[in-house]
Amino acid sequence: MDRMSDQPHAVEVRFEPMTESRLEAVVAVEGQAHAHPWQRQHFLDCLASGYQAQMLLAGDALLGYFIGMKGYEEVHLLNITVAPAYQQQGWARVMLDALALWARGQGAQCLWLEARTGNTRAIHVYKAQGFCTVGTRRAYYPAGNGQREDAVVMSLQLVAAD
Repeated sequence: MDRMSDQPHAVEVRFEPMTESRLEAVVAVEGQAHAHPWQRQHFLDCLASGYQAQMLLAGDALLGYFIGMKGYEEVHLLNITVAPAYQQQGWARVMLDALALWARGQGAQCLWLEARTGNTRAIHVYKAQGFCTVGTRRAYYPAGNGQREDAVVMSLQLVAAD
């Protein structure tokens, strides 16, 4: 018996630019992954603004995506989402590494993000990737029933301090 024939075929994992024609899949994953998901118009606005919007794919499967906004010597991570079926497999780290690499190529010195204070799993991933907590934005996120949730502000230095 050939042991190799019992193994599943390798599937190429790759990044592709997010496009309007692929937004149906992105919006579906967003709705599955978040209690307060972005709407299609949020993604359209990001694409129209020319933000760095990348999808992580394995074959035809959408593993996740991220959107980064370039500023002066910085990049702000606006959205990073891993499809629920692929969470806790390291794909968020892959996307964060890709975003940091792109940001460095753009001359950014730091990468910024906000995370819901209650999203401890994401905060743990960010800290493991080297992000530091730098502050809090009070009542930043909608939390349902007219309530708001604070955001933890985090940053990652992309260049060594002199």
